[in-house]
Amino acid sequence: MTLHNDKLTVFIGSYAEADNSGVYRYEFDTAEGTLTLKEQASGLKNPTFLNVDAAKNRLYAIAEGADAEGAKVGDAVAFSIEGSNLAQLNRKLAITAPSCHIQRDADSEFVLLCSYHGGRISLVSLSDNGEIGEILDIQQHEGSGPHPNQKTPHPHSTNFSPDGKYIFVPDLGIDRIVAYTLDKENRKLVRHGETAVQPGAGPRHMTFHPNGQFAFVINELDSTIISFRYDAEKGALEAVQTVPTLPEGFAEANGTAEIAISEDGRFLYGSNRGHDSLAVFAVDAESGQLTLVGHVSTEGKHPRHFALVPGGQFAITANKDTNNVAVFRISESGMPVYTGYSIEISQPVCVIPVQL
Repeated sequence: MTLHNDKLTVFIGSYAEADNSGVYRYEFDTAEGTLTLKEQASGLKNPTFLNVDAAKNRLYAIAEGADAEGAKVGDAVAFSIEGSNLAQLNRKLAITAPSCHIQRDADSEFVLLCSYHGGRISLVSLSDNGEIGEILDIQQHEGSGPHPNQKTPHPHSTNFSPDGKYIFVPDLGIDRIVAYTLDKENRKLVRHGETAVQPGAGPRHMTFHPNGQFAFVINELDSTIISFRYDAEKGALEAVQTVPTLPEGFAEANGTAEIAISEDGRFLYGSNRGHDSLAVFAVDAESGQLTLVGHVSTEGKHPRHFALVPGGQFAITANKDTNNVAVFRISESGMPVYTGYSIEISQPVCVIPVQL
């Protein structure tokens, strides 16, 4: 893609108390590879995950709320992006348990939230002006898995298929990727099917190949990535290959987090928390097979999230436990190379670079 200028916007969500800043807006200079703080928003407790509607200049965040009995629930918050400013449009209850992820459909009619602790996902309407509307549907998952962290269901993300027809929900607690369709007429989620992964894997996040023929799921508990052939007609996933995200011989505790694919589909990246690295794989666009290129330190501890910057030249890692965000240049081999540039942010969890 051709960038309109050498400035991009980077939004960052974090763990934060409501009276501290939790959502940040930075300007990213693609010539220098530097970040300049433009705006920060407070008033939200743990706005850990974000979604950006670049076409309509909207930002959506999750935040921790409480119900009448004082139990934790998940709110969704809508912001208008005006110049460098973030103006809160509204905030509403969006899921009946704390949430960990927010996604939006391509037409900006709905947002979807995941509750890891509640084992459920919700469908929430968006108004024409981008405000959070009503909870339309809640789907509760059931089951468990063999790992100590799998006593209950833990849906961790919602992912639209490239054509928008299906929604795939990796559930870490039940070792399933549950598929839904979105019945827009009745404004409901309809269970479509599910794909089982190896017991104890703990599927977490997911990405699709730009060619639409493959999907890749990163498994938090057994530190693997599964590549799937994607049947767009049936909305079905068929496993092709499973690869480890850790180098041979690494025996310490590790949990994976984010997964992302390059714009040209040549390279796939996954983050390791424990090994504190990005695992880099070359992708065969014909077969979906992955070949390890190497590992690179994320220049901090507990890379809960990372992002590839539009244009394909940079990656940015969010290291929660060392309170820093680090910038990397992507080399010809696909390997990120640390630029030496890092900024301090308290407990960063989600980083979204976008061309506005």
